[in-house]
Amino acid sequence: MINSTIQKAYSVLETGIGIDEQTANELINLKGTDILDLMSLANKVTKKYSEDMHSCSIVNAKSGVCRENCKFCAQSAHYNVDIETYDLMNPETLLEKAREVRAGGVERFGIVTSGTGYKHDGEDFKLILQAIDLIKEKVEGMNVCAALGILDDEACKMLAERGIAHYNINLQVTPEKFETLVATTHPIERKIETIKSLQKYGISVCCGGILGLGESLEDRVKLAFALKELNVTVIPLNVLVAVKGTPLENQEPVTAAEVAKTFAVFRLVNPTKIIKFAAGRETVMKDFQGLLMVSGANGMLTGGYLTTRGREMEDDHNFMAQLEEF
Repeated sequence: MINSTIQKAYSVLETGIGIDEQTANELINLKGTDILDLMSLANKVTKKYSEDMHSCSIVNAKSGVCRENCKFCAQSAHYNVDIETYDLMNPETLLEKAREVRAGGVERFGIVTSGTGYKHDGEDFKLILQAIDLIKEKVEGMNVCAALGILDDEACKMLAERGIAHYNINLQVTPEKFETLVATTHPIERKIETIKSLQKYGISVCCGGILGLGESLEDRVKLAFALKELNVTVIPLNVLVAVKGTPLENQEPVTAAEVAKTFAVFRLVNPTKIIKFAAGRETVMKDFQGLLMVSGANGMLTGGYLTTRGREMEDDHNFMAQLEEF
């Protein structure tokens, strides 16, 4: 017999209206075979209300030496992590990276930089705008996205004028836990201000979080509702890849069951959004990644990540084709 709370949540299939917070908390605490029933419902809601599988690839356009102290991040200057560091790639290099991604069949290319963010009149920001213009002119069928950190209002406007497809800026955790679990060098409110400025100019926002930072199950539910309130378009969920040299290097990994429940609840709270499985999909979840992709996700980050290797794009294309049968 299906759990009574799951039965109640089936109303999402009929109405397209997400579940309430109490129901979400009950569902994220399910155990045993009830989790499979929850996953099944989430997959049904995905198929009915969400887009086809969404994929994107990113380039680490500027690496390392970030002044912020995000506890999970290999690129923070506060920690001793063995990664390659370099300044912003020039527009021509970013054009070649975009061409490589497009040749692999991916239509969304994200320019990602380390650091706090940009003001509209900064020299590096001007170079990024040049790169966006160049890619849109030279790479047919490519949607350009960006993840550049915290922006001022004019910078948001300038990105909107260039027609970027999505802007990624993650909350990482529920806002009230940001200072405790993520960083003390910048407040979460600055990210939220950037999100609202981007939306004001019509830019679709890609905003999500990381599972495994030390948050509770209830914290994850709060994040799901914070993202719903912000009305973001894409919700990327990452599973922490514990990096040696960061404060979280010995963090206990989350279980596949926890990830499945989390994806399912995010789907039932946000039935019409793109929910994207990003970092940790193949490196942490390993044998379970296929199962988790039918737990409410309808998007993935393919190719490399920032400082960790991802999967080959061809492998992910085949993977996505098989997922369509579920």
